[in-house]
Amino acid sequence: MELARKQAKGILNVKGCEDKVIFPLISSLIQKAIDEKLIEQRDKLYIQNQLIELFHLKQFPAKETRRIDDTIPNLLEKIIDYAVEEEIIENIFDEKEILSANIMNHFIPLPSEVERSFYEKYEQSPADATNYFYSLSNLSNYIQQNRINKNISFKTKTEYGPLDITINLSKPEKDPEEIKRELEKKQENIDYPRCPLCIENEGYVGRIGYAARANHRMISLPLQDESWYFQYSPYVYYNEHSILLSEKHRNMVINKDTFTRLLLFVDKFPHYFIGSNADLPIVGGSILSHDHYQAGRYHFPMEEANILFSFPLKNFPEVSASTLKWPLSVIRICSEQKEQLIEAADDILQKWIAYNDPTVNIISHTDERRHNTITPIARKREEIYELDLVLRNNRTTEEYPLGIFHPHEDVHHIKKENIGLIEVMGLAVLPARLRDEMEDIKQFLLGETREVPPHHLEWAKQLKIKYNHISDPEEVNDILEKELGKKFVKILEYSGVFKQTEEGIKAFNSFINHVNNH
Repeated sequence: MELARKQAKGILNVKGCEDKVIFPLISSLIQKAIDEKLIEQRDKLYIQNQLIELFHLKQFPAKETRRIDDTIPNLLEKIIDYAVEEEIIENIFDEKEILSANIMNHFIPLPSEVERSFYEKYEQSPADATNYFYSLSNLSNYIQQNRINKNISFKTKTEYGPLDITINLSKPEKDPEEIKRELEKKQENIDYPRCPLCIENEGYVGRIGYAARANHRMISLPLQDESWYFQYSPYVYYNEHSILLSEKHRNMVINKDTFTRLLLFVDKFPHYFIGSNADLPIVGGSILSHDHYQAGRYHFPMEEANILFSFPLKNFPEVSASTLKWPLSVIRICSEQKEQLIEAADDILQKWIAYNDPTVNIISHTDERRHNTITPIARKREEIYELDLVLRNNRTTEEYPLGIFHPHEDVHHIKKENIGLIEVMGLAVLPARLRDEMEDIKQFLLGETREVPPHHLEWAKQLKIKYNHISDPEEVNDILEKELGKKFVKILEYSGVFKQTEEGIKAFNSFINHVNNH
């Protein structure tokens, strides 16, 4: 760590006890941690001494310092600002993250203690356990609520019901100096931890180009005679956004074991949903190199989607099945019989993997390369287990080099990245650039500028014609939210293998008949 290196060489620019700025901040952070029950009064001197050493201070004033009444994240930001001003660290994102996580690591218990508390509370109720762990992850600033609060979020009405839209502003963009340092660090060929989801991230101090995780904690959660770990996402996209990851660094895979694990999880935590990204490029998530799932305490729009039609599964009489009125192609299966539900899900998966229907561009394999997979989501509604199986295909063509069932070029000005689990369920995670670009389009629609980003120009002109003579800025905001929602619907519709058209529904029925007759 850069801070430790500077301490060892004695090159920190510190003013010792003559500096009156840092002491009230440290004292207030400690007191706030006591108030929030993150630590106890008995821990005060210990933590104080740890932070004295961390900042290479000579001593702490004997006289009580003034109290700064603020939140832990705000106090922490002020301490980091001080560290930059005093040249303890450089004004580089990763250095600030490393110091921030290292400070908060002194306030939270060791992993074994966190896990012990979690399972003690689990004996009372699963919700008590997750409430405790989520609160700890917030108070320790592992979940970065100050940044998350900058996100722009709203709901928009669509023919499929209300959808959630988020413009993700959580993670600051890197400056040129940081990018340069990352490139230099990559030449060192450090491969520890192997990826952001490996268990070695727990307590890892971090480095330039790799996230600081000193204040990170996990809960071991055995599933199906394997070691899995439960954690929260540092940049939560929805309430209690959590990750369940394999102890082994192995590729994502969707198979019968996946369904078993998902349903075992909702048995243990019935107040949470859990789902998995697909296991193929283009239709999968951003990290396919580590087997993991995403969970949380949130009702996504897809959960409330209307039933398009129901049908029996001939080989599984205890399982009810239906398709949804949803832009992607979803088979929802439900049963009180967990084992039969798992068998039914696996039967549908295996038949989908090998399924072909060239009339709607579905080809299962190119040579030995597989194209069909699913995005599965599990819930438990009282005694009923529920699995949503979202059919996916990642085939590309010359016309659609990024994917046939992937956002097409006409929506790339909004989003061109993979449509993963979160978007599948109806929550758009849109790039940060849209905040400023939407402001430019707003001014264009109000007639206050003729300039808009080139990639939005055609869309902006269409909106100008459609909504002529607009003068109310609030009305323009409403219009842009509505039109962004329409774009998100189109993005999802492109990703659906069976379209919500007469032809698409007919083709969907053909697959269901195939499931029942083969």
